[in-house]
Amino acid sequence: MMPDESQSKSYKIPISVLVVVYTGDLEILLLERADREGFWQSVTGSCELNETLFETAARELMEETGINVDEHHLVDWNRSNEFEIFNHWRGRYAPGVTHNMEHAFGLFVPGRVSIKISPQEHVKFEWVRIEEAIDRVFSWTNVDALRFLLKNRSSLC
Repeated sequence: MMPDESQSKSYKIPISVLVVVYTGDLEILLLERADREGFWQSVTGSCELNETLFETAARELMEETGINVDEHHLVDWNRSNEFEIFNHWRGRYAPGVTHNMEHAFGLFVPGRVSIKISPQEHVKFEWVRIEEAIDRVFSWTNVDALRFLLKNRSSLC
């Protein structure tokens, strides 16, 4: 799925990805947002014009963590959720845009890999057990993706 070219380049496209980075022991990489203290999440980001969902996921992983998908196994989980955009972030989108469609991916890594966060986006990262990650992330869509991983771990690890 590619964004419509009629979208203005000055606004974010309301189509995004969420990438859960996880180990075989179900340790989850979480990032704390720079613009919202205490807001923990998996890797997320909006599609850019003419970019596929997979390309968005790969770009966001590299930008936010320094992880190169060519060295690991990125999988489109074929799950998506529509959510209402928080009021404090709506100014990033075209007038009248209130909802975003987020597509979930998983990136299996063999263990805790080296992470290089982008200080413009995140202030720190942690590897935590999946149960703690479910309790800590602020987004219900992130909780949904983590629960999907927990339920389907035998086929995803």
